[in-house]
Amino acid sequence: MTRKINASLFMSLDGVVESPDKWSMSYWSDSLGEVVGASMGSATAMLLGRVTYEGFAGYWPGKTTEDDEAADFMNNSRKYVASTTLKSADWNNSVLLEGDLADSIAALKAEDGGDIGMSGSPTLVRSLLALGLLDELHLIVYPIVVGSGKKLFGDDSYELTLKESKALDKGVLHLVYAPA
Repeated sequence: MTRKINASLFMSLDGVVESPDKWSMSYWSDSLGEVVGASMGSATAMLLGRVTYEGFAGYWPGKTTEDDEAADFMNNSRKYVASTTLKSADWNNSVLLEGDLADSIAALKAEDGGDIGMSGSPTLVRSLLALGLLDELHLIVYPIVVGSGKKLFGDDSYELTLKESKALDKGVLHLVYAPA
């Protein structure tokens, strides 16, 4: 059985995925919480790029489920980190991937174990799409135009197939795509 890699990103209408903590919080709802929880619940490990890893490693250690119900998963699940600049990944249960990205990810997918989730890491998501190694792309699209910030897609072209769409509360959409 092959493990799947499923990426989830919060995105504005104009494609911005950077710093969703600055523009997404007023849209939080129970239905959005269910989508985020289901996404985390289906994964047994995480795959993170360097920037997201450093942000998470600076926030989650020391948090408990009393602080945030996701704390146990974030702190205790296996975390695979894709980086060419980090020398170590010291957050609990973190493994720094070494060597060629495509080879490392293909090897992870071939291992026994459950699915691997991604949260954020847009540069890594684009790389996995280009390499044909991403199985699903979950976009949580917010009804806001941010105007500036890092966007998920640049000048590259990707053909995707819509697998599922659901309107959530407050005008938020959950869109699930797979490579075509």
